[in-house]
Amino acid sequence: MKDKICVGAVAGSFGVKGEIRLKSFCAEPEDIAGYNPLSLEDGGTVTLKLTGQIKNGLAARLDIARTKEQAEALKGTRLYADRTALPHLPDDEFYHTDLMGLEVVDTGGMVLGKVAAVHNHGAGDLLEVRGAALKGSALLPFTREAVPTVDLTTGRIVTDPPDGVFTFKQD
Repeated sequence: MKDKICVGAVAGSFGVKGEIRLKSFCAEPEDIAGYNPLSLEDGGTVTLKLTGQIKNGLAARLDIARTKEQAEALKGTRLYADRTALPHLPDDEFYHTDLMGLEVVDTGGMVLGKVAAVHNHGAGDLLEVRGAALKGSALLPFTREAVPTVDLTTGRIVTDPPDGVFTFKQD
């Protein structure tokens, strides 16, 4: 689904009339409603209508949920927009999906692993890097200091990681 970008997810039901709790991944959370129709991972489509602001997200209706039970059954469902509908990003910004699977090398060219996930727990993005030589996953801060180069064309990220980010297996 490289032509699609995940813009939100259903966090559960809200109320008794089929509304959902929506977690928007858009910079401006309300912008998600402007990307209708949204796609589902199974290839289906839904139309989303925002109904209000709630703690930790938005309340919304999906045209496929009319009851609380139908809304609750959608919990965990990811919602995708066409890449062409989304704004063009400046050169130093990236959609998380574009970073997934990129090879991560240090400034000397040593391969450290690949980006397995992108996390944000409120203090900025972290790249989860996994590699055969690594002792578990490494969480690399996605800052200009730690990641001076992202080259989508070659599929490579160059990192100058802070001390202690990468720990390697002992032979």
